[in-house]
Amino acid sequence: MTTKTVHESAWALARRQHGVITRGQLRALGFSPAAIRHRLAQGRLHPKWRGVYAVGRPELTREGLWTAATLTCRGVLSHSTAAALWAIRPDAGRIEVSVPASRRGQRPGIAVHRKDADVTTLRGIRVTSLVQTFVDISKTLTDDELEAAINEADTRDLIAPDNLRAALDRRRGATRLRKILDRRTFVLTDSALERRFLPLARKAGLPRPQTRTRVNGFKVDFYWSDLALVVETDGLRYHRTPGQQAKDRRRDQAHTAAGLTPLRFTHAQVAHEPDHVRATLAAVAARLG
Repeated sequence: MTTKTVHESAWALARRQHGVITRGQLRALGFSPAAIRHRLAQGRLHPKWRGVYAVGRPELTREGLWTAATLTCRGVLSHSTAAALWAIRPDAGRIEVSVPASRRGQRPGIAVHRKDADVTTLRGIRVTSLVQTFVDISKTLTDDELEAAINEADTRDLIAPDNLRAALDRRRGATRLRKILDRRTFVLTDSALERRFLPLARKAGLPRPQTRTRVNGFKVDFYWSDLALVVETDGLRYHRTPGQQAKDRRRDQAHTAAGLTPLRFTHAQVAHEPDHVRATLAAVAARLG
């Protein structure tokens, strides 16, 4: 390999790695220790962490800094930093990397976790898989923060909540995350939904409704003709495709245009927030009665 080809290969590798390269990679390309020292002295290489250099200029992008951290630790981006790379959480301003449990050593400015992890590559950076990232961040986030991350992943079409829940079935350390997802991906059968919902409607002062009947050309879950009230229940809090949302809006608009009051609850609300459902039904019934 000619000197020009060696240099071109090094620059190409650095570009793929967001502006960084390791000493080992330079040596593998044919750079001698003296050649590396010369480029350091000339300001063409800039040390970031042990054995890792920024190429051409000392400033690195966020992705360059993250790549340098994974290279110096011989690990993968994980936890809060992986969540930032996946764009499901804001950048927390710290760098977290996971390495095999048998590996020792620390680096200043890098939080090193020793654990086996599922690994993938995103934007050229080795990172924990999205499911693994959710398991890791679930140990430190609040419920609201974790739900926001789940919603962001769904919005970005990275993974739907029901698919995330299914992927956690055999995962250790995911108990809390599973509980949160169970509440949000909970779906009742028609008969189970009636058994849970009808007592709430009765306690709210409503008579027994018609169930699974057609109103304005749509099949509805619960219908009170005397009150002109339609109640629908949605299976998922998060995962509503644009097509599903548009269909739901058309249904509600058709009912409203016909003089009815459409009301929606999630299955999870019926199952886990009965007081809210009952109070809402009572308030609407009082207004319509």
